[in-house]
Amino acid sequence: MSPQTAGVLQLLALIGALALAYRPLGDYMARVYSSEKHYKPEKWIYRAIGANPGTEMRWPAYLRGVLAFSAVSVLFLYALQRLQGVLPGSLGFQSIDPDQAFNTAASFVANTNWQSYYGEQAMGHVVQTGGLAVQNFVSAAVGMAVAVALVRGFARSRTGELGNFWADLVRGTVRILLPMAVIGALVLVACGAIQNFAGIHEVGQFTGGSQQWNGGAVASQEVIKELGTNGGGYFNANSAHPFENPTPFSNLFEIFLILVIPFSLTRTFGRMVGNLRQGYAILATMAVIWIGFTALMMWTEFAGHGPAFEAAGGAMEGKETRFGIGASAIFSVATTLTSTGAVNSFHSSYTGFGGGIQLLGMQLGEIAPGGVGSGLYGMLIMAVIAVFIAGLMVGRTPEYLGKKIGTREIKFAACYILITPALVLCFTAAAMALPTPANSMTNTGAHGFSEILYAYTSGANNNGSAFAGLNADTQWFNSTIGIAMLLGRFLPMVFVLALAGSLAEQKPVPETAGTLRTDKPLYTGLLVGTIMIITGLTYFPALALGPLAEGLAS
Repeated sequence: MSPQTAGVLQLLALIGALALAYRPLGDYMARVYSSEKHYKPEKWIYRAIGANPGTEMRWPAYLRGVLAFSAVSVLFLYALQRLQGVLPGSLGFQSIDPDQAFNTAASFVANTNWQSYYGEQAMGHVVQTGGLAVQNFVSAAVGMAVAVALVRGFARSRTGELGNFWADLVRGTVRILLPMAVIGALVLVACGAIQNFAGIHEVGQFTGGSQQWNGGAVASQEVIKELGTNGGGYFNANSAHPFENPTPFSNLFEIFLILVIPFSLTRTFGRMVGNLRQGYAILATMAVIWIGFTALMMWTEFAGHGPAFEAAGGAMEGKETRFGIGASAIFSVATTLTSTGAVNSFHSSYTGFGGGIQLLGMQLGEIAPGGVGSGLYGMLIMAVIAVFIAGLMVGRTPEYLGKKIGTREIKFAACYILITPALVLCFTAAAMALPTPANSMTNTGAHGFSEILYAYTSGANNNGSAFAGLNADTQWFNSTIGIAMLLGRFLPMVFVLALAGSLAEQKPVPETAGTLRTDKPLYTGLLVGTIMIITGLTYFPALALGPLAEGLAS
């Protein structure tokens, strides 16, 4: 079997698995967020944090809950890292430096999981399991809660109430993420991923000495890092490490974990707004972009020219031989089109156009299917923009799901789509203009520029993957990328929740013969075009200086 055929078959198997999970998981999540029943463990949590889950919140109160919880999480995780040297189970590692502790705390709370450290050489068991793994759960649950609040904004009318943040946070964690993570961890352990609390031990004797390896609760952290679209690896090699991702089957299973909740949330959306066809339209938009990017990535990585490419069957540099080009390409697109950031290959070693595809996937806003929760609310923002553009074309007041998209709503949507590009481009420009940040680049020219652009694109879009080759463990990059991650995560949420509150206050608009049908293929095509045009106009000059210039020169 040729490598190309193997890659296509794996993609088809993945699509089949996602299709099987789509309906039951999507319906289950809709029931979770619509239920008025609280389980006993959930009641214990509410009592411990002093929350009343039955109280409905308007969008400012919902936002205060999101920000307060996230601020406390940043402070807790920062303190845990700074105290690591005196904590038990630290494996002898010292406390983390202030700038790196801030960067890591911001990263994991923002669901980014950008890492400027070597996991197996810096973090002990307590920080890994009691700090980082916990944030993998709750940061994902925060994103899902915000997405559900926006869905309620479309579904409700004549009220500004969007539900209860604390109830949504706890239910998302306890009823969705936790049980799925337990099952997924068992699968990974069966595949060969490690799960223990062993210390550092030497492995084998090699020329020049032996190697030292850590034990750790790797399988349980690996599953939630993928399921919650987090991405932070227990080891520096991330999902290319055999302790995290041992076999081709575990690799495909991890890709499935990355995609299953974001895709299934479109079913949850359709169920909660009472129109499943609207959910299918959003699903189709996500699927078209994801499949298109995957096909393009596989083509560019298999189509290399020259003796080395022909001997290896494609661009094998930086890729694990146990996965090959096809599985690496699928993983790479899945992780950059979502906010996952996990890697099973060296992104900097992809072809020039391959690196451009990775960058563009993040710059779309990671909405195809995007992060857990953040992908859905990002796509719904784009849906509002597309409806507004269509309304301008035909001279009608734009409407979406029975809600008028007026001046106020379009301002919120416009602010949402402008925040992240502003962060990426401004920080990239500053890093290239100043002398010290440029010293961190391993490469010069177009590829060196791509390293800087990729770092801020990854941070501000809450992806967390690295182009590599860039020494990001400096005070400049730890501080600026940390700020970009926090602003890129929480500023957009302000406008998402404000939009949700504005929509919930409206009364429904009756559908007429002139209403744009947003559940038809024509609208799906309009939405795909809107996404690509907005991103292209925003980022094309920067992409032309980096991956496009490199690809055309090779």
